[in-house]
Amino acid sequence: MKTLVVDDEPQARAGLRLLLEQHPDIDIVGESANGRRAVQDIAELKPDLVLLDIQMPGLDGFGVLAELDLSDPPLFIFVTAHDEHTLRAFEVHALDYLLKPFTDARFRQAIERAKVRHRERRSSELGDRLQRLLADQPAADPEPQRLKRFAIKRGDETQFVDCGDVRWIEAEEYCVRLHLRDGRTHLLRGHLGSFEPRLDPSSFQRTHRSAIVNLRYVRSLRSLFKGRALAVLDDGTQVPVSRNRRAELESRLELGG
Repeated sequence: MKTLVVDDEPQARAGLRLLLEQHPDIDIVGESANGRRAVQDIAELKPDLVLLDIQMPGLDGFGVLAELDLSDPPLFIFVTAHDEHTLRAFEVHALDYLLKPFTDARFRQAIERAKVRHRERRSSELGDRLQRLLADQPAADPEPQRLKRFAIKRGDETQFVDCGDVRWIEAEEYCVRLHLRDGRTHLLRGHLGSFEPRLDPSSFQRTHRSAIVNLRYVRSLRSLFKGRALAVLDDGTQVPVSRNRRAELESRLELGG
């Protein structure tokens, strides 16, 4: 997996390089010392993964994303010492968010997640094929039947996952990812908007444009700035909650669904 390190501090870049060198299947293709250089390097080197510092002079990490052609984007892991960027990182669909100082174990977790996502990208041939699929989908039924189970296709076999076993659903490019209570995940074709009306509204709640949660697994809400929040699930996962959806979520949690 071709990886680019972006940080304006030489010591930070050196530290990330040392951690990455522990993974034989990671190919460090370059280092960028500022946001402007990162835009050029990403376009020229075409990395699969970018470790991207947010706080940089001139052009910060979010500015880098704004400058890129994201028709076929790399995976991004944000690295920063400032937790106020957490929700915005979710909004731009960052793969992960490392808050300095982080442990070696937390870093390995982020890299392993990137490896899994990279393999799925290569095997599923997303992009144009899924865009055509979505364009050909018929309009949604105004009164769709409620989903009881999700159908997971694996080659010639179709497995079924009960909706009650799904902790939350995450938007991911032209797909959605089911996060199950046993820790497994499954990638399905489609988008959140096509699944949301088919889910049982007494159990599931849209919390953000990129997330739907199963209310039974929400344990607390963590307040962020400007009315936004994170829904903390029973396994510690933090799911973004937008300002305009927070009040409804709090009310439903208080009433038990």
